[in-house]
Amino acid sequence: MKSTLAGVCAVVALVAGAAPAAAGTPTSVPRPAASDKVFTHVCEGQPRYECGTVSVPLDYARPAGAKITIAVSRFKATGTRQGVILFNPGGPGGSGLFAAGAVPASVRAAYDFIGFDPRGVGKSSPISCVDPSFFATPAADPNPASEADKVPFIKRAKSYADGCAARSRAELPYINTLNTARDIDSVREALGESQVSYFGVSYGTYLGTVYGQLFPQRVRRMVLDSNINADPSSVWYQANLDQDRAFQVRSDIWFDWIGRHDSVFHLGTGHDAVYANYLKARSSLAAKAAGPVGPAELDAVVVNSAYYDINWVGNARALSDYAAKGDAAALVSYTQDNDPATAAGENSNAVYNAVECNDARWPRSWSVWNHDNTEVARQAPIETWANAWMNLPCAFWPLPQPLSAPRITGAGLPPILMVQGTLDAATPYQGALRTHQLLPSSRMIIEQGGGSHGVYNTPWVHNTCVDQPVTAYLLTGAVPPADVTCAGHSLPDPTAASRSLPDPLARALPRR
Repeated sequence: MKSTLAGVCAVVALVAGAAPAAAGTPTSVPRPAASDKVFTHVCEGQPRYECGTVSVPLDYARPAGAKITIAVSRFKATGTRQGVILFNPGGPGGSGLFAAGAVPASVRAAYDFIGFDPRGVGKSSPISCVDPSFFATPAADPNPASEADKVPFIKRAKSYADGCAARSRAELPYINTLNTARDIDSVREALGESQVSYFGVSYGTYLGTVYGQLFPQRVRRMVLDSNINADPSSVWYQANLDQDRAFQVRSDIWFDWIGRHDSVFHLGTGHDAVYANYLKARSSLAAKAAGPVGPAELDAVVVNSAYYDINWVGNARALSDYAAKGDAAALVSYTQDNDPATAAGENSNAVYNAVECNDARWPRSWSVWNHDNTEVARQAPIETWANAWMNLPCAFWPLPQPLSAPRITGAGLPPILMVQGTLDAATPYQGALRTHQLLPSSRMIIEQGGGSHGVYNTPWVHNTCVDQPVTAYLLTGAVPPADVTCAGHSLPDPTAASRSLPDPLARALPRR
């Protein structure tokens, strides 16, 4: 059947927030001359964008000391210009360049859309921790059957942390969210803007929250979509454990959906039958990998389905092809398309670990990690140990730990808008609600039952109940008088052709 919105959204009245131009014809804001000095050339391979760099201090405590460069891109406003909007798609470690498709045409008309590679990422003084071959596939099965199975992963995590120190020693201590937030303000200053608007997805919500905490007077408007728990007690160790539980719930919903369409996927009727076939396929791949695909790579397909339900059909067919027919071609193709053993993949992973390990305190005792993850894995086996091994370098991090993550109060911020699906696995709903509490000026648009990561202006979600008030806010500064709950979008049609993620104007995908 045709996919439709799973219910009728209530019409909500909007009230003017603190931002100017809440009604009537928007006032055109001249583009500061400084901005054109930053963007010096048309971006290679991206003719609709202009590129440049901004020089920032490596260490903001020593502003006259060593400098690094932040790569920036601009998609000029196509209509009456209100100012600039900066974008971060998530990560940590994601590039935000060339991503103007993250907002609709009406918003692109009103703003110069500014993308950037955060410090350490891509074209912004990139860091490295290991040779990319460190992530060659098939990877070892992340789910341990015994304590002995955990030992190689512990050694691997320590080796990775040592590699970060050896390869990125000078820059490594300064790769963190606080400094990236300061970089945003350096970009604002270089552009000659008194204020900026900001749109962040996933990790980008935490970055935006920290930026707003440091520079509330510089924020014009702010949209935070799929929100990280910004409570200092949850950044980052507890957040990852919460994420494991949410991924299990969302994965089980996918298995249940497959089980309701056995005539299409032939993996059995009901959740339990499908889950049993997944475990059987996993055991088969553990015994004999299918090229680059082992059990870890099969798990990655499941986790991808938990992130984005646009991929449910294609991923279910890939699982079915292997489990029912022994045909691993689709799983191999997926793994090759998402190969982690590339220079870009290694860089992204290096920044992910550097930011998270530098941002907050982590247990330095393996016994704590072992106890906590063993407990969580009993209820949430899909992602728990893979997530633990990814973050375990923080237990051996070669730098002093901060006293705590930044304390968030939201003091001085104008009205801002948060967007959240209640079944988002990567950024669980309860954590988003905690951030909502920490930001007194925020309103939240809630997609009830929504599980795709990244909701606003997402073509495969296309929930007008969400999109309309967010776009209105960006264009006028108006916010709802109270939180708004929208019905979730429909689940995919299992008989539809497999779709790949759309990429309008090179939209960057949210990630965490």
